[in-house]
Amino acid sequence: MGAAVRADLMRKFAEYLRRDIDYLSKLETLNNGKPLEENKMDITVSADCIDYYAGNTIILKPAEETPLTALYCASLLKESGFPPGVVNVLPGDGSECSQFIVTHKGIDKVIFTGSFGVGRKVQELAAKSNLECLSFELLEKCPLIICEDADLDSAVKLTDRTIFANSAQSCFAGSRIFVHEKIHDQFVIKYAELATRRVVGDPFDSKTEQGPQINDEKVQKIMKYIESGKKQGAKLECGGERFGTNGFFIRPTVFSNVTDDMDITSDEVIGPIMSILKYHDYDEVITRVNNTCGLAVGVIIKDKTQANFLVSRLQARTAWINKYDAAMNLLPFGRYNHVGGKKNFNGNGFDEYYEVKKVATDTDLL
Repeated sequence: MGAAVRADLMRKFAEYLRRDIDYLSKLETLNNGKPLEENKMDITVSADCIDYYAGNTIILKPAEETPLTALYCASLLKESGFPPGVVNVLPGDGSECSQFIVTHKGIDKVIFTGSFGVGRKVQELAAKSNLECLSFELLEKCPLIICEDADLDSAVKLTDRTIFANSAQSCFAGSRIFVHEKIHDQFVIKYAELATRRVVGDPFDSKTEQGPQINDEKVQKIMKYIESGKKQGAKLECGGERFGTNGFFIRPTVFSNVTDDMDITSDEVIGPIMSILKYHDYDEVITRVNNTCGLAVGVIIKDKTQANFLVSRLQARTAWINKYDAAMNLLPFGRYNHVGGKKNFNGNGFDEYYEVKKVATDTDLL
């Protein structure tokens, strides 16, 4: 199939995504509990990104808990005219499917999004089979640094979305908030008040800001971490309990007096638990952040020179200054602390999805 035909099919698929945005948004909310309005934004961005795909044959393995939207997208691909076998959706058990995908001789490239532990297993499987090219987006304890000169009210508002968006189930969730010691106490008071007002409930309601967790198993895991935080000496500022009598809802939970060695700070919780940590100066916070960072980091600051200084020393493939989790799909990113690998939609990223062949010809014999 020629490039022009592939481009037409992909544009048609993007057109169908936009056409069915209301249905897809509701389906994704039913799928994982994410608030409806957040899904509309994600689907719009997804459609915009279609123009930059390389056009390779792919196998899509969604999480076994959330296959609905991926399966519906497969039906849109068929409606768009994609030939059978170009895009394959493989729902099912994660461990079984991933082993099949990673060890299959006919698959040249694997992109994995998930936990660090599973990512390591994927890497080991690839090393033992056909040494496939791998890219990772591993779950991290992404940090947000609030500097001494930050506008306090603006910092509080921005912080509210760093973790609690997407029901705190995003790989970019900013679960570690480093606040300068001079503004730390004021920030804790103001943010706890805001988090307490966050609307938890029916994700189909446009007023809802935080929906449910994915299942009861995850709820039980999160509640154990909340208890662990209390036992290890963190101060519970708000939340710390389930919301309502039905469903998998947990109130936004904020801890202060947190240290780097606590479980709520070091482990992949993947839930609505925010840890607020105090720091003294830039050297200290840079060292602490770089110990575990790699995926993304945010900085709230007024001084432009200091902002550039901080970002240049922070080891993260994506950095935001005075914003967080902003889509930057056309910008490349690298690899830091085992995370990343040029997974993007611009020219640099395309290098990851095709192979270059060197051909030498003696033209005198042609």
